[in-house]
Amino acid sequence: MNIPVLLQHPPRRFLKGLLRTPFRCYHFIFHSSMGLGSGSPGTRPVDSLGLRCSKLMVLSDGLKRQLCVQTTLKEQTEGLSDKEQRFVDKLYTGLIQGHRARLAEAITLVESTHHRKKELAQVLLQKVLVYHREQEKLNEGKPRAFRVGLSGPPGAGKSTFIEYFGKMLTERGHKLSVLAVDPSSCTSGGSLLGDKTRMTELSRDMNAYIRPSPTRGTLGGVTRTTNEAILLCEGGGYDIILIETVGVGQSEFAVADMVDMFVLLLPPAGGDELQGIKRGIIEMADLVAITKSDGDLVVPARRIQAEYVSALKLLRRRSEVWRPQVVRISSRSGEGITEMWDKMREFQDLMLASGELTAKRQKQQKIWMWNLIQESVLEHFRTHPTVRGQIPLLERKVLSGALSPGLAADLLLKAFKAETKEL
Repeated sequence: MNIPVLLQHPPRRFLKGLLRTPFRCYHFIFHSSMGLGSGSPGTRPVDSLGLRCSKLMVLSDGLKRQLCVQTTLKEQTEGLSDKEQRFVDKLYTGLIQGHRARLAEAITLVESTHHRKKELAQVLLQKVLVYHREQEKLNEGKPRAFRVGLSGPPGAGKSTFIEYFGKMLTERGHKLSVLAVDPSSCTSGGSLLGDKTRMTELSRDMNAYIRPSPTRGTLGGVTRTTNEAILLCEGGGYDIILIETVGVGQSEFAVADMVDMFVLLLPPAGGDELQGIKRGIIEMADLVAITKSDGDLVVPARRIQAEYVSALKLLRRRSEVWRPQVVRISSRSGEGITEMWDKMREFQDLMLASGELTAKRQKQQKIWMWNLIQESVLEHFRTHPTVRGQIPLLERKVLSGALSPGLAADLLLKAFKAETKEL
């Protein structure tokens, strides 16, 4: 029986321990940094101890990373029951085959707050991520999907624009996924989720998938699981991902950390036209589109376009190869939308050629990881037995003015740290 063993720096004590096992034939895998070859010093401890090396494999750095990913996936799947494994496999197989129902189930799974379902979601996401990397390798390392964030104030015409824009893209052979985020009520916690009803034509298109999701109080106009939903949509074969977000001001920075291109939609005749400069949203925009540029609003739209063109020249450039541009569009007549798509493709080509898009996505992966860590740590802090017992008392003292919020926070953190040290 051959036993595969991955060794980077195998100590002699570990090799001696193998003598206590009933096996004598092993498959040793070493990293290339050890400089091993036939008859090299690294293999002598194996031979001298009476262990037979059935096969010696020298790992490169790339193969080492791939083996680590496979090991991580194997560790995750080992804890699943047969029923759970079949469920995850069913979702994964249906997803990569392009079944919309499986995609919907997968997004529902990652949006779940149930502890066990969150674990299943991570197993599914890891499998999709491996598939995603393989597809990128086949595409010469280039991303297979273009991620676009759309934002703007209520009434800017975001849903109407997506309806016309989406139909144009599907007619050109693209597969489009729209992740429409609705704000949740601070009072009831519910959402209308009515964006799909305003995209009647697009929702019937088999090459388009529309998924409304509630924010559940998340800042930034995005849901907690928007990143996961993007990954699943790309795994399902959708090559253009639109994230329609809530226009909530400065929190739109969260959207820019998820997409390749951030597009700001602004209506004409909206009052102080340069208010966007104060809110800081315009600084994150790669493209500004003045909507409803038809009929009596053509003149105001031209004026606003000129104002934003002048204002953008004063802002510091975030890219070496792209300067944000301002266009006028009309979702009623279709004017300017084809030209807008051409500029978006130009942006994608320039960013890919310069390497900025790859660097941007890598940075976004790190931000995604730390956002999840912050969320998990805060949840662990809130549910900790010691902290949970003191929260109501300290909250009452803060409300009555007997204790400052800062001191109350310090007391809770000290209680948390003390309990953690004891463990």
